[in-house]
Amino acid sequence: MIQRAIACAVVLLLSACSSKTPPLTISAAASVQTALQEIHFPSPVVFNFGASGMLAQQIEHGAPADIFLSAAPKPMDSLDMRGLILRDTRRDLLRNRIVLIAPAQGPPVSFARLTEVKLVAIGEPASVPAGDYARQVLTALGLWDRLQNRLVLAKDVRQVLTYVENGDADAGIVYATDARESNKVRVAEIAPENTHTPVVYPVAVIKDSHNPAAARALVAFLRSPAARTVFERHGFTVVP
Repeated sequence: MIQRAIACAVVLLLSACSSKTPPLTISAAASVQTALQEIHFPSPVVFNFGASGMLAQQIEHGAPADIFLSAAPKPMDSLDMRGLILRDTRRDLLRNRIVLIAPAQGPPVSFARLTEVKLVAIGEPASVPAGDYARQVLTALGLWDRLQNRLVLAKDVRQVLTYVENGDADAGIVYATDARESNKVRVAEIAPENTHTPVVYPVAVIKDSHNPAAARALVAFLRSPAARTVFERHGFTVVP
């Protein structure tokens, strides 16, 4: 009788577990990590943070994801071209700014004086949108070729921030929202908007989502007043 009761309990437990809906996986740019982790989502979610280009490659190779939030249009375009997103769910969600940062305590730094510093940290331009924006800014200012032997390439924008915080780089180029997250760095200069393409964060549901209806609802929630409040508190501009 006891064994039968145990067996029945196991069957009931397995049945209950199998009936639960798995959480939605949000693959998102590293620069939105702090904000997303503060948002109270209406359904269970798990996060996969990293450089947007790297996340797009993971999705292209079959990594499980329900929603992709990119720090630039290019990685999203790559998935769109391969038919990996539900095109009608794609929306521009956030905007940001590009800034030059330096250690909180240190000599004056500016874009015009970057050739005077030893090391400048930026994201890897091929996979990190912040790095690509940095390349655009430096190219527009006539500094890209002149700084090649001074650049330190990072795996994502948060690593750029860490390099400058720890003194491993004399300056770095990050999003304005990242600079706000640290009291160990200061914003030395805001990149002129005409030196780079607009910093736009698109979001979309992945075609192979295990629950596309729930994913659609979650994308809509990211534009809700509750989510907007968190994003704006961290310095993002929410696209109307």
